[in-house]
Amino acid sequence: MSEPRHSADPAQADAARGIALMLLGILVFSLNDVMGKWLVSTYSVGQVLLFRSLAALLVLLPFIGRPGAWRIFHGRPGLHATRVVLSTAEVMLFYGAVVYLPLADAMTFWLAAPIYVAALSPLLLGDRIGWRRWTAIAVGFAGVLVALQPSAATLTWPAGVALAGSVAFAFMMVTGRLLRDTPDIALIFWQTVGALAAGLVTAPFGWVTPSGRDLALLSLLGIVATGAHMCINRSLKLASAATVTPFQYTLLLWALLFGYLVFGDVPRPSMLLGAAVIVAAGLFILFREARRQRGVPSRPSAIEGL
Repeated sequence: MSEPRHSADPAQADAARGIALMLLGILVFSLNDVMGKWLVSTYSVGQVLLFRSLAALLVLLPFIGRPGAWRIFHGRPGLHATRVVLSTAEVMLFYGAVVYLPLADAMTFWLAAPIYVAALSPLLLGDRIGWRRWTAIAVGFAGVLVALQPSAATLTWPAGVALAGSVAFAFMMVTGRLLRDTPDIALIFWQTVGALAAGLVTAPFGWVTPSGRDLALLSLLGIVATGAHMCINRSLKLASAATVTPFQYTLLLWALLFGYLVFGDVPRPSMLLGAAVIVAAGLFILFREARRQRGVPSRPSAIEGL
């Protein structure tokens, strides 16, 4: 007689779904970033935000009448408003950076965001992070440094813009986790409204009338970004920030691939080495998380082991 089958641990299932959604969201964001980099070579950041946000709002309209969709300012309005400001600043800074930087270089700056989130999550999110995961995250950040090859030549103002954007992105991810009880549609809707407001203010400066094809691409930008936001918001609600955010490292892999295929950027050997280190660190984190969720015993320690 076969042994009875036990249902999967809900926490393990949520962690797996959270990781899968983060990976999907990052892929979709990468496609969105490729289109954005191509468009900002012709149109201003304000125009890109304007058309992107209008298209996203059209996608969201069927959902905003649902119960709970307008609970965004219920409970912690200051935190909600802070998230809107952070999300608007992050997207503006990113598009501003990729005007001057190769896609892979800009993504490398953004890959510092999981390090900030991991450092903040015990204090702001109450997550317990073991020394093994801290070590893996540190190794991943070392991979970013190898890929970037920091030097005086990289410390330009576009690099500073990208670094500021990565910091804004990290804090946006933290606030998203703190607002886990807010409906996803509310988070995305007001985030889109913030970007639209910024676009309305800045688009008139350097306006270029888009062609029909470019107008369609500008609109598609908003639709794709909305789907990516939905994936990442849900990911952060299913699993801890320290568990899912390391998988943002896959941004670099997609940037290397799309940068070569679309923009003809040939990756440096150091970039490829850094990417390998980053992927190895992310896979180690995934393995340790899966092992912990299965309840595999480990040596007792004063510090929680992952």
